[in-house]
Amino acid sequence: MNIFWIPILLAACSWIFCGCGSFRPAMPPLASIEGVRGYFAEGRIIDLEKEKSISFDELMNDLEGMELIFVGEVHDNPEHHLIEVQILQALMARNEGLTVAMEFFDVTQQPVMDRYLEGGLSETAFLKDVGWAGGWSFPYHFYRALIFPARERGIRLIGINLPAKVVRKVARSGLESLTPEEKAYTAREIDLNNEAHRAYLHEVYKDHPHDDLDNFDYFYQAQCVWEETMAENIARDLKGNPGKMVVFTGNSHIVNRFGIPERVLRRIQVKTATVVLYPLTERSILFKNMADYVWLTAACSAGKYGRHTMRLRKPGENNNNEINAGKNR
Repeated sequence: MNIFWIPILLAACSWIFCGCGSFRPAMPPLASIEGVRGYFAEGRIIDLEKEKSISFDELMNDLEGMELIFVGEVHDNPEHHLIEVQILQALMARNEGLTVAMEFFDVTQQPVMDRYLEGGLSETAFLKDVGWAGGWSFPYHFYRALIFPARERGIRLIGINLPAKVVRKVARSGLESLTPEEKAYTAREIDLNNEAHRAYLHEVYKDHPHDDLDNFDYFYQAQCVWEETMAENIARDLKGNPGKMVVFTGNSHIVNRFGIPERVLRRIQVKTATVVLYPLTERSILFKNMADYVWLTAACSAGKYGRHTMRLRKPGENNNNEINAGKNR
């Protein structure tokens, strides 16, 4: 070999063996629990009180002793809907008197829901009469596997939301702008004094544009009337229909428990658990009070249905942990 090529070959080998580090795949996102050594990857179910990963069967065994179970989703994450179906199927297998409550329907839609569940409407007619296409802005097939079993097995299914137009009106012009007819849909008691909740939502408000929502106080009032009303509807149903209830809602309404869960417990004392479905987008720290259980998932999205990023903060602190919390109406 001509010695002329030796330096070139050595340089090439050096580039291949030393420079290929730049082609290494990025490390997968992992989560850790604050103050606890070790990391958890996608697919793990974390018991934050026990500070460890548990199996699905262990999760369901834990939930067996609960009267009220909250499952929080990112609305446009398909994996979250598959997990919800898995949880619902396991709960149905263990509990005959289960009630399923959903953020995705408001109380005015309950008569149509009841007619469908009782067999008086076809699925096509149900979707038309309930106004799905013009109401909840996510694909029906995400939720069909939660709704259809209720019809097939005679399970109670209730809508807990208030009409979206009422929430939007409060967000634009405040609680005092509501008419008596609009107030009839809202909770009788609305607590606006949780400073940790207010600080949390103020960071959300600052981080994202809100079109014509230029008054944070009105924005905060809207969030509180929204969550207080869902809490009141849950508590009222539990008082009238004792038994186990599972609530499917956006995870922003249950994280830290100061959205819906604590507002329910002001009204009725029941054994409660929160399960937050958490998309991993980066190295994240799970703080212990954010939920009872966190199920780590991929950060996949249905894309065109829109999304915003909501920060999960320990109350009173700032951090950079983020999850895609879906689209808020």
